[in-house]
Amino acid sequence: MKNIFDLKKTIAGILFLILGLYMATVVPTIEVAWVMGFLLLTIYLFAFEIVEVDVAAATIMVLLGLTTLFSPVMGIKTGLVDTQRLFDGFSSNAVMSIIAVMIIGAGLDKTGIMTRVASFILKIGGKTESRIIPIISATVAFISSFMQNVGAAALFLPVVSRISTRSGLPMSRLLMPMGFCAILGGTMTMVGSSPLILLNDLILTSNQSLPADQQMQTWSLFSVTPIGIFLVSVGIIYFVIAGRFVLPAAKTDSDNSKKDPMSQFRDVYNLNYKVAEVVITEGCDLIGKQLDDIETSERIRVIADKYVGGNANYGSGAIARDTGLEPGMVLGIVADPEDLSNFVEKYNLPKRDGEKVLSDVLESNKSGIAEIVIPPGSSLIGKSARDVWMRKTYGLSTIGLHRDGETMREGDNIRSIPFHAGDTLIVFTSWIDLERISDNKDFVVITTEYPKAEKLRPKKVRWAGLFFAIALFMVLFTDIRLSIALLTGAMGMILSGVLKVEEAYNAVSWKTVFLLASLIPLGMAVETTGTAKWIAEEVVSATGNAAPWIIQSAIAVLATFFTLVMSNVGATVLLVPLAVNIAIQVGADPAIYALTVAIATSNSFLIPTHQVNALIMGPGGYRVPDFMKAGGIMTVLFLVVMMTMMNIFL
Repeated sequence: MKNIFDLKKTIAGILFLILGLYMATVVPTIEVAWVMGFLLLTIYLFAFEIVEVDVAAATIMVLLGLTTLFSPVMGIKTGLVDTQRLFDGFSSNAVMSIIAVMIIGAGLDKTGIMTRVASFILKIGGKTESRIIPIISATVAFISSFMQNVGAAALFLPVVSRISTRSGLPMSRLLMPMGFCAILGGTMTMVGSSPLILLNDLILTSNQSLPADQQMQTWSLFSVTPIGIFLVSVGIIYFVIAGRFVLPAAKTDSDNSKKDPMSQFRDVYNLNYKVAEVVITEGCDLIGKQLDDIETSERIRVIADKYVGGNANYGSGAIARDTGLEPGMVLGIVADPEDLSNFVEKYNLPKRDGEKVLSDVLESNKSGIAEIVIPPGSSLIGKSARDVWMRKTYGLSTIGLHRDGETMREGDNIRSIPFHAGDTLIVFTSWIDLERISDNKDFVVITTEYPKAEKLRPKKVRWAGLFFAIALFMVLFTDIRLSIALLTGAMGMILSGVLKVEEAYNAVSWKTVFLLASLIPLGMAVETTGTAKWIAEEVVSATGNAAPWIIQSAIAVLATFFTLVMSNVGATVLLVPLAVNIAIQVGADPAIYALTVAIATSNSFLIPTHQVNALIMGPGGYRVPDFMKAGGIMTVLFLVVMMTMMNIFL
């Protein structure tokens, strides 16, 4: 199979080379010929994943820089990109903005806000893909209509991660619909994307060279809303209907936590225990009893509980053997499936598989099974778990004790057996508690492969909310540069202690940063060498005397292509004047043609060159072919819906 794929890459490489040589014979200048060659090389490297996409982008950037050295050999006067500006991408507004929103998102996540949002979405959407995708996508699209789409996407990354963990759906099934709808959401208002923000200024500039009877009116805030709503709706429907066919199901690192909380216990200890929830109903014989009255006799172990109207309790200081049982109380139980079934049947209890109420505490990235040894010299030797109130004091729910080659379980009165040096305890615990006792000389923690406890800072939620609000206010209601507004919020998160500076660095996806920053010089070369202008002129001349809507469609396709290989702002600046002139020549409304360009530059789904696509590529475990597969259909749908709605509403 690998040989076949290598053969395909070789054949494709030869075809791209032939195409490049042909283009060299039809372009107007040698500079344009070289830039077309670099464009074809970039597309080839991306499409066939010869190397990682960020490596490919950085390689193209370096090659563009080397053209200054080899310009005499290449037949050009100077390099294709000024070496003094080669690394401008790393300080560009787009790249600095994406770094800032990643830090802001991490800060909000650190306070637990995103966990609450994820819980709310799961509560109303359940755990099915067909319900979760519309909720997430519609929410992100709405937010994206009033702020930069990459900011909305970055903000929801931790939310999607938690939803993925709790629902068992891979990140790859959720992130692409979210990302695509974040891009689509930018078409719902005139402040939703940079091209639409820029459009009215470009219209006013064009008006200066137009006669009075051809002056264009600027667009109002909600002029594009009907078009954007239809685009978002079609995007959501597309993924709900066709998601099973176009979305990859590849597992990513972020999916590692999606196991049943007991899977590690079964894999490592070969014991078939299960975690479940039960609800104590009115009139149940358990009412009025304490945990100590039922756990040993029924061979079950309660690891979490929740009273009616209260919060979930688990971990150290939360549950003790004298905990009373009340109507409506939810119990999280670990037990052998047979013992659990007998217990549920005996007391006629509703059982909830999947930890629906206690999911926040029983998900496998927060709690699970661990192996702990009582070392010689431990102050616990000679004492039992009952004597030291092990569950309440340390957050360790003992469910097994291994001694002299024999494993005793819940029901064998293990909590009353005095500890010996060398005893191995099998416990259900939160990872926070396990991490806490790892420095306690009374225990030796054997289990080391577990998710390190996530130390949230809920007391910092007001600071996080304040600096997020400040950044959002500056983005929406001031003219300050986007990156400065967002970095204000990011630095506020760090200075207020919401995030440590090391956590801020870790929150940034440097793969995304290098991908975007390294592609910017290619966009410069496309613009400064006249390549973009030549492509535009060729497309326009090819349409000839076609009907106005066909020419408008050609402009939309051209804008779509340009936004894949250069910034959407650059494509807009380049194509709007051209579209205005074409509209006047064919007797069409120049303002509509200009709007066509500004909307079509959001049609960026084929390859991960858009900031949002680059952002979700790593966490989703996507490859370029994944974008080409799902994005190819989305690109066509975008063009069809955009053209149809523009002709209906404008």
